[in-house]
Amino acid sequence: MKPRPKLKIFNDPIYGFIRIPNALIFDLINHPYFQRLRRISQMGMSYLVYPGAHHTRFHHALGAMHLMQEAITMLRYKGFDISPEEEEGLLAAILLHDIGHGPFSHALEHEWIEGAGHEHISLLFMEALNREFGGRLETAIAIFKGTYPRKFLNQLVSSQLDMDRLDYLKRDSFYTGVAEGNINSERLIAMLTVHDGQLAVEEKGVYSVEKFLMARRFMYWQVYLHKTGLVAEQLLVRAVDRARFLHASKKLDLPQGALGRFIEATGTPAQRDPEWLSDFAGLDDVDILYALKRWRQHPDTVLSRICEMLLERRLLSIKIKPDPIKKGRLEKKRRQVQEAWGMSPEEASYFVFDGKVENRAYDTKRQNINILLPKGRVMDVASLTDRLNLEVLSEPVVKHYICYPKKGI
Repeated sequence: MKPRPKLKIFNDPIYGFIRIPNALIFDLINHPYFQRLRRISQMGMSYLVYPGAHHTRFHHALGAMHLMQEAITMLRYKGFDISPEEEEGLLAAILLHDIGHGPFSHALEHEWIEGAGHEHISLLFMEALNREFGGRLETAIAIFKGTYPRKFLNQLVSSQLDMDRLDYLKRDSFYTGVAEGNINSERLIAMLTVHDGQLAVEEKGVYSVEKFLMARRFMYWQVYLHKTGLVAEQLLVRAVDRARFLHASKKLDLPQGALGRFIEATGTPAQRDPEWLSDFAGLDDVDILYALKRWRQHPDTVLSRICEMLLERRLLSIKIKPDPIKKGRLEKKRRQVQEAWGMSPEEASYFVFDGKVENRAYDTKRQNINILLPKGRVMDVASLTDRLNLEVLSEPVVKHYICYPKKGI
């Protein structure tokens, strides 16, 4: 009797059935490096604001791969040649584009390896997988790095209108319930074209692009930079920093395994032990949550208080202003905490701090979104849509914040 083929579909709440097209993609999805993404939250601490936001990087990677399949089909239908090798490279590149994220995604991105963001670590994972799979990911890596000669392939993976953004906006909107972020990814993909080797959008899709940029702006202010999520992520960073400080002072035994090794270690990947990538692959949200529950009982009042705030959602107050926070106000709040909690200035700084956030929905200086007009003319989307809207979207908006304890905490 002929054996049945492996299951090659996923049932996704956004798109329905997602097809796994070939054995390489199936094996990449089954690899422990990729399965780890099931335990990496897509939106950091945003679930403390939006209770439904518990989806993972695994969901997002599959969704982005599905949209890439749709884009490939559409561009081929319009007469643009994409070879089977390029198709496999595109699908592998978009599937693995976020594999380098650590626990709670962007919240702790810069806590683990000095000078290395998730894109750099994703590339290191891809190179390791390429060796394991006998060079099958060479095209995917070239597309991911932007060195592949056909530029539009890289733009499908990484640009201001790529499959990554099309999925995360639609998916994050769905799971948070923030309707303003819902975009028509099908319409946007249907309007894609290629001109002079560059990705472009047909003229009739210009207002779909404008809505996409507006949705991105709304999602950043309403969701990604929401003040409650922001203060929670800042506290999470400070919990890891405090644990690192206490360990260096011989006052904290680190948890065994990957988390303990990464809190203890410093330096760039090149300076680290050769096995560091396998160690990093052992890190996920579960490690952090377990550590927070352990550290909550630690005698250090700074660490235990931060962990309690995060676990019980009793967070700091946060005020957001258009202008920088005055130094005198910051110092006044710190003195109040010192007196109320009997802390040193250094300890109080864990609970009273300032910072800034920036939002720009469209960057006119980075891989512009080009609109293809009749007779082969190409213009930036900013030149064609309502100028008032694009002026708002393309200018960076900077806001400043101050965090300090609420009364009664």
